[in-house]
Amino acid sequence: MERPLRDVPAGAADLVGALSAALDGTGPAVRCLETTPREGLAHVPSDVAVVVRTSGSTGRPRDVMLTAAALRASADATAERLHGPGAWLLALPVHHVAGLQVVVRALLAGAPPRVLADGPFRAATFAAAARAATAGPGPHYTSLVPTQLVRVLDDPGATAAARAFDAILVGGAACPPPLLARARAAGLRVVTTYGMTETCGGCVYDGRPLAGVRVAVDAEQRISLSGPVLAAGYLHRPDLDAATFTTSGDERWLRTADRGRVDDGVLHVLGRLDDVLVTGGVKVDPHAVEDVVAALPGVREVCVVGVPDQHWGQAVVALVVTQDGTPPPLTTLRTAVAAALGPASAPRQVVVVDALPLRGPGKPDRRAAARVALERTAVHPSGSP
Repeated sequence: MERPLRDVPAGAADLVGALSAALDGTGPAVRCLETTPREGLAHVPSDVAVVVRTSGSTGRPRDVMLTAAALRASADATAERLHGPGAWLLALPVHHVAGLQVVVRALLAGAPPRVLADGPFRAATFAAAARAATAGPGPHYTSLVPTQLVRVLDDPGATAAARAFDAILVGGAACPPPLLARARAAGLRVVTTYGMTETCGGCVYDGRPLAGVRVAVDAEQRISLSGPVLAAGYLHRPDLDAATFTTSGDERWLRTADRGRVDDGVLHVLGRLDDVLVTGGVKVDPHAVEDVVAALPGVREVCVVGVPDQHWGQAVVALVVTQDGTPPPLTTLRTAVAAALGPASAPRQVVVVDALPLRGPGKPDRRAAARVALERTAVHPSGSP
């Protein structure tokens, strides 16, 4: 059996009523689109409540089908892991799964979320919304991406307001350890999350799977996930279904494109399988380099990429956002990275930018970052620096 799929605009006001009806089965399934929605595009299986469009890292749009049961399982497991069902502040776009799940959790807890004002994320706006959102009965929650967390911590008023939340979920991209330490030192109750649209958003909190979720890592370090939060599949893409979802016995698994390891039951995400750089025949993990660079004085955000180089194959370049626009000394940066990870990992150039290129709700756009690096450095395909 099937049900109709209704497209709604990417605004919380438009989504709340339609999503509530989709979850309880009294209305059609919904797809929240950033572009102008069109009615009557498709039908979906009857158990599907939401379709989320995501381009991932490939740039090819994919429509992920999420069932009401999976969304409820995710929301229930989140409440169980935190402090029970609570009141939410929505600070993320609802056409991405992280923002959508804030709405789902809030509705299932009994009330729509309080919504941050439209427009670019600003610390002062967040502070005012946070104070209002935490004034009533709790517990109180919100969800941010690392870039937003940086801006909150840079503003004393926003930091003070954020302390009132019982938990701040941080996901959408890896949270650098120095940023996490800074947030916790400031008194923020930060919970890191790992997941994706195909798992109804975050399904691993602070490295530990939510109730019902299982994590496996194979010999190639590929992460696979199983549990009641898995998507039903992709709309009209059986080819993607076959390539992404597998079944072992009675258990269905999602094969991610991420690398990781599990230590004492804690998952450590090491980045995407295709993010690894090769320079001079040596494999370099850009995420490990980013962790070192992020700990240097004055560095707020960093993205490490490779650019074509005739001598090295790829030259490692660090794009950084700094507190005052001054780049960290290249010698200092290279020495720190070489000491921690070996000389091959040490960036050959540093580029200061006002903001990192982003895709989705807050993931670094590594393709765009690589283009910026190529344009802004002396590293070119025809020769080494």
